[in-house]
Amino acid sequence: MDILSVFGNMFWHIFTSPLLILILVGSTFLGIIFGAMPGLTATLGVALLTTLTYGLDNQTALLALLSIYVGGVYGGMYTSILLNIPGTAASAATAMDGYPMAQKGQTGRAFGLATTSSLIGSAIGMVFVALLSPMIAKAALQFTSYEYFLLALFGILISGSLTSPELAIKGWIAGLFGIWLSTIGQDHMQMYPRFTMGMHELDNGIDVVPVLIGAFGIPQIMAVLESKLKMKSMNAKSIGKLIPDMKTMFKNSRLIGSSALTGVGIGAVPGIGEDIAAWVAYGIARKTSKKPETFGKGAPEGVISTSVANQACVGGAMIPLLSLGIPGSPPAVMLLGALMLHNVAPGPMLLKTNPEFIPQVTAILFAAAIAMWICGMILSKQVVHILRIPQTLFMPLIAVLCVIGSFALGMRVFNLYLMGVIGIISYFFMKLRVPIAPLVIGVILGPMADTSLRTGLKTTGGSLMPMIERPISLILVCIITMIICSQIPAVNKAIRTFFSNMKNRLSPSST
Repeated sequence: MDILSVFGNMFWHIFTSPLLILILVGSTFLGIIFGAMPGLTATLGVALLTTLTYGLDNQTALLALLSIYVGGVYGGMYTSILLNIPGTAASAATAMDGYPMAQKGQTGRAFGLATTSSLIGSAIGMVFVALLSPMIAKAALQFTSYEYFLLALFGILISGSLTSPELAIKGWIAGLFGIWLSTIGQDHMQMYPRFTMGMHELDNGIDVVPVLIGAFGIPQIMAVLESKLKMKSMNAKSIGKLIPDMKTMFKNSRLIGSSALTGVGIGAVPGIGEDIAAWVAYGIARKTSKKPETFGKGAPEGVISTSVANQACVGGAMIPLLSLGIPGSPPAVMLLGALMLHNVAPGPMLLKTNPEFIPQVTAILFAAAIAMWICGMILSKQVVHILRIPQTLFMPLIAVLCVIGSFALGMRVFNLYLMGVIGIISYFFMKLRVPIAPLVIGVILGPMADTSLRTGLKTTGGSLMPMIERPISLILVCIITMIICSQIPAVNKAIRTFFSNMKNRLSPSST
């Protein structure tokens, strides 16, 4: 199979079909609106669109979902630059220098830099998806049941640690709660009902889509309706010309490369997301800059680094999703749920069951990036008018779409109750600063962890020794142990004391 020919055929198929072009542009524009409106995130956009694509074929559905994902990550920069109000968490870092540029009358330049940087970041992320996903998937074919269990546990633990830096145990609690939710219903090995409490509706387990919509949609709706946030007045004429500043882009080519690698690397870590990638890239850009004092005062480098990292993170998040079946960001969690709805099982076997899928995904990502750039350059001044609409007018419509989306899957009223319960729990989680992403990742990875562990125990007669006898599983055990121990105060203190003593012994003054 020629990867380039599959990529080219898919790309040509998209741009020669009027229907696919309409879906591509429409989904991208919808994603930009979801990203630009504070409270309407890319994750929520993918969640709502997932149920609407249920009757479409896999390629068309994936085109719509990836387009709204790419557009949603990009769209947050509008309010960040114009109003200093990040439309999404991923665009918060862009506001650091984008808003000062707008105050200096360089709004159009800031938009042009952010849009072009996003296109470049998407293209670089696409390349890494095409190169790394098949390699990781081939390596994962050597995994046994214990490796899959440890991999799922690692994804949940690292997601909980990084999404809740103030107290990692909060993230772990959310992840373990998600695993428990995934065990409700008949187990996959002996068909014995667990935690059903006599409710026959739970015999087949809980559907993923109502959980996803409830976890990400309901808390956002409630938070926006209770907030008193008001949009500032905006004038489309004050934006100026949206001309890409290619001179500045070429001048910062090294920064673009480092930011793209940062975005891809962080995106590949399960459950973190674009916001962390943007802040890390911003920090690296500031530390390596010859004029770090200009950051926060309208430095173009700040806008470039964060925009590149945001979109490169999209490609990075697709790498573990396609090769291991583990999502790399909250929107990627929604994509995994959507792929499961369309009977596509991401993971190591994807190369054998559907070898053309990964090249097709890269082609769709590139097409979505082009559509994002075109929509961004053409519609920027029109988006300003849309942003004047009060958020409270959007939220009832979003609530209706959440209800329709949850009910449409299986036409079960029980899914509405499930969505509401998960939504209320997630809302209180958000109030308590407990991250929601590990909960959803736990729900999705829970079946893999449960089945893999029990299969491994059954195969080895209840022995856990194979976990430390195989190199890959031993490495995962060591990493998981380090993650857990790093959150124990006594261990942290001992490590700091050890390194402090070593430093004192090696210092010149001590010799």
